[in-house]
Amino acid sequence: MPDNWIIRNARLLDPADGTERRDDLFITDGHISAAPPPRTSARILDAGGWVVCPGFIDLHVHFREPGQETAETVQSGSESAVAGGFTTVVTMPNTRPPVDTPEHVRHQFKLAADAGRVRLLPSACLTIGRAGNHPADIAGMAAAGAIAFTDDGSTVTDTTVMRTAMLQAHATGRPVFDHALDPALAGNGVIREGDTARRLNLPGIPPEAETAIVRRDIALASETGCHLHLQHLFAGDSIHLLRDAVARGIPVSAEATPHHLALCDADIPDDDACYKMNPPLASAGDRDRLLDAVADGSITVLATDHAPHTALSKAGGFRTAPFGVIGLETAVGVTFTLLVVPGRMPLIEWIRRWTTGPARILHLPPPSLRPGTPADLVCLDLHSPWTVDPARFRSLSRNTPFAGRTVTGRAMITLIGGNLRYAHHSGSK
Repeated sequence: MPDNWIIRNARLLDPADGTERRDDLFITDGHISAAPPPRTSARILDAGGWVVCPGFIDLHVHFREPGQETAETVQSGSESAVAGGFTTVVTMPNTRPPVDTPEHVRHQFKLAADAGRVRLLPSACLTIGRAGNHPADIAGMAAAGAIAFTDDGSTVTDTTVMRTAMLQAHATGRPVFDHALDPALAGNGVIREGDTARRLNLPGIPPEAETAIVRRDIALASETGCHLHLQHLFAGDSIHLLRDAVARGIPVSAEATPHHLALCDADIPDDDACYKMNPPLASAGDRDRLLDAVADGSITVLATDHAPHTALSKAGGFRTAPFGVIGLETAVGVTFTLLVVPGRMPLIEWIRRWTTGPARILHLPPPSLRPGTPADLVCLDLHSPWTVDPARFRSLSRNTPFAGRTVTGRAMITLIGGNLRYAHHSGSK
């Protein structure tokens, strides 16, 4: 049975209706309630002015199970998620084997149920084996519970195959998540083309590798009616294409990651693969265009692209290490410090990028604090600075470019269905 709660002295922010008030919040039988539960059955939490809002949704994480459990498991990834303030996550299907059958989708739900921590919604492959040659059983995987379809980590280069897959996804009412990077244009690149690539003598990836696929797939979204969600943008010209598509009524949305917003290629100190991600860090100018797009609402979603890798696999530097960095436990601090503290966007809009924005893409009810809604909540301390220490992560991996960075903002309490899933320090009694 879920706990009943009386949360006192909270700063309540509801992203669904844009309201903010200082008040108590009540939870009865796993749901937000208008009246307090009996004190004899309630846990009392003095929030002490913390922000209390719906739990965050991350629609782009990699939990690596099955196949790479030394880097992450559904259990460890779920623990990392709730420590970061996330109550719902969407896992990517590039596991070993990939999630390309209804049985594999159902197995992801079983792993999540066994972990018993975060609400996990699996995405599934667009193509069989993520090979890009033939559409997977999209209808069957949707029936098994797949929330979206993507070959994340790979791009479907065959336009006919992509069109067919998008038509099938549209028939299920699920979005297609688009890893937009043309492998022919990207070549063997491991870093953004430019001065830093030349300084480190590394092969570069031109921004056109992204924009070429973004342009093609926006055209396919217009043709098929399928909701296209552009993942982890890094090219400034992609934002122009996105804005134009939205203005023309094409069903397209996009996300930005904390690392693509906080860093650019000039921040890469040396041949350190903790700065190697796919797509690569942008130029300073394109990074600023991403920041503007998040602030003005052109990009409606923040997502971590939490991509764990072992220390051994990352030790070889840019040329040999796998792409990807982790982000679940640093996302709140990095993005709040970057976007809200300097006044780039209001607090409520930042919360919306992590809540109502992703919920809209997933066709989930808008997260809110209204009575009757599930008590998936996060309590945020947005005043105390802290220093990122990867040794304290709940993730099995440590591949972050933010080690040693001081940020402000972190999750203190995470509740899912009224159940306490994480407490940095609870303050409850």
